[in-house]
Amino acid sequence: MTSDKPSKTEARLRRERDLYRQLLELGTEGELRPLLKRALKLVVAITGAQNGYLEVRDESPNAPLDIGGAQLRWSMATGFKRDDIHEVRQAISRGVIAESIATGKSVRAASAMDDTRFHDLASVQEHEIEAVLCAPIGTDPSLGVVYLQGRKGGAEFGDEDLWHAELFARYLVPYADRLITQERQRIEVDATRKYRGKFDLRGIIGSSAALGDALARLVMVAPLPVDVVITGDTGTGKTLFARAIHRNSHVAAGPFIELNCGTIPEGLAESELFGAVKGAHSTADREVPGKISASEGGTLFLDEVGELPLAVQVKLLQFLHAKTYRPLGSNDLIHANCRIIAATNRDLQAMIKDGTFREDLYYRLHTLPIRIPSLAERREDVRDILLHFVERFGSAPPVGLGLGRFDVSPAAVHAATAAEWPGNVRELAHRIKAAIMLANADGGRVIRRKHLFPQSREAHPEGEERLSFQEATRRFQRGYLLETLEEVNWSKTEAARVLDLSRSSIHNHIRAHDLKPTDAST
Repeated sequence: MTSDKPSKTEARLRRERDLYRQLLELGTEGELRPLLKRALKLVVAITGAQNGYLEVRDESPNAPLDIGGAQLRWSMATGFKRDDIHEVRQAISRGVIAESIATGKSVRAASAMDDTRFHDLASVQEHEIEAVLCAPIGTDPSLGVVYLQGRKGGAEFGDEDLWHAELFARYLVPYADRLITQERQRIEVDATRKYRGKFDLRGIIGSSAALGDALARLVMVAPLPVDVVITGDTGTGKTLFARAIHRNSHVAAGPFIELNCGTIPEGLAESELFGAVKGAHSTADREVPGKISASEGGTLFLDEVGELPLAVQVKLLQFLHAKTYRPLGSNDLIHANCRIIAATNRDLQAMIKDGTFREDLYYRLHTLPIRIPSLAERREDVRDILLHFVERFGSAPPVGLGLGRFDVSPAAVHAATAAEWPGNVRELAHRIKAAIMLANADGGRVIRRKHLFPQSREAHPEGEERLSFQEATRRFQRGYLLETLEEVNWSKTEAARVLDLSRSSIHNHIRAHDLKPTDAST
């Protein structure tokens, strides 16, 4: 009677077959960080390591530096405590990892504490590091390193683990090199890069030429003692820009006070801005300090400044000229030292013609205006904004939802890039937060196109279904693109000419709408 149980040799061959298949599948990744995440998970699993660290660097002769002037590098870790990861990174220049990189050969030790090569290192003794295995990724020069520490069950890394780690490192080289080149090219065309190392622009995500033009003005006016007006559509990030101006200004140490002029009842606008003495109006049962007083030594951000009543506009203009004001109901002239940043999504010149905005105030604020481009003007930034909010909203409260880390499928990225976002970054952020909740409800850790663009429908009064504006727009785009592609026999070059789009845009739209030649008959 023969046993159906495979022999050790057969089991090993199956494991190796599965390993080769998984190594080949790594090549399907189109982004560097997801590649590193999948790769590290794989090598840790096949070697039985407790902790793993993977790092790759751009070793090309003319590689750009990061905004701190250091060599570009990308890393991923698992199993380590947060404080330990820093020490592992430092070990790139010394110890186990340093030797592997310097010699271009793998390093293995049953116990780093007892190994004469490493036992004198303080970190090795402090953390009582036992089994380690380190393999360089590429040689002459090394592209990076995979470092494995500790093995499940307390055993050392064996010959098969060494072979697996080296095989893994060899396969990873072309995949990582291709995506590093892609990242380098992205950095080299980053129109915002020259500003990020010199100015505090946290939260302003993107690298497009349109965003670069806006940042050029931001960094020009920020250090100067001038008042500023920021224009742009709803949701483009005017508050974010205002905060950046403040952080990079001569009053950065002072307070940053916000006042949304569109939410103040007309009768209370003057009091809200300049303050009021007790009894100055029906709700002033005590002295009311104004926002200008609260902004002393700092910045007052007047959002939706076009909503201020004309009478208050006059007093604001007087303050901008003389830096003095009178609280409502008071005869005392008060001097104040604060910077004014105003913002609006309205056409102030049209309001001047309508008589709802003062022309002299307009020119007083409009010395060097900053216009923030809409998301439609910088579609190349959608991917980075999408990934930024996925990480932010997945983090712990109060900033995030506390649901952990999520990845984004390539199809979802392409769909988001091709979509219309009339609400700009704000709309995209809200959509991402909802997508995280939907993906979590599905039990997955990947945000897919269906999570970003669920079919939102509502009942029509006559009983038929009405599509949301977003869904109707997507269906029109899909149908029109498919019709054009069929007319030109699926020539992307010809479709790009007919639709006045770039060939890459046609390719992105095809992927975003998941179009295939067979769709014409469906």
